[in-house]
Amino acid sequence: MIVLVPAALRATVLVPIEFRELVNTAPIIAHGQVVDVQSDWSSGRLAVETFVTLHVDEYLKGNLGSEITIRVPGGRLGRYRTITVGAPVFERGEEVVLFLNTGAPFYPTIVGLSQGAFRVVTLPGNTARVVTPPAVMSVPGADAQPVVRGDPARRPVAIDQFRSIVRQVLAEGPR
Repeated sequence: MIVLVPAALRATVLVPIEFRELVNTAPIIAHGQVVDVQSDWSSGRLAVETFVTLHVDEYLKGNLGSEITIRVPGGRLGRYRTITVGAPVFERGEEVVLFLNTGAPFYPTIVGLSQGAFRVVTLPGNTARVVTPPAVMSVPGADAQPVVRGDPARRPVAIDQFRSIVRQVLAEGPR
């Protein structure tokens, strides 16, 4: 006799967010360095989550102080690992721009999971720091599209130009 028991299925669906909506939705936009990454059990001990501490160099919107700790779903704790599709993974020393939801009295979270996490890197053979956009980012007026490697819409942008674009979107307000 074979007995089949249905298993609970979980799915993550990432709906691309337009950059303008990301800027206007996030109450906090912080640019800084990741100084600590720690994983711990979620409140119900059902999953592992990661706590990322950011030393903030500047706020493009809002202010939560010189150091903030955010909660990111997923992570590794000893032999246990929780994977949340679409959640960014951070390492100490990374420079990032994060679009955050405030979580008072809880930890802030990233708007749109990886869509609200922009890495700041130095390109090989260059000294200019650039912002690399996430793979899932909606282009204004476009329908859902597959992620395409090398998409020109996802080219790196100089950090100063990125700041200017954010400030321009903030000045224009929501549409």
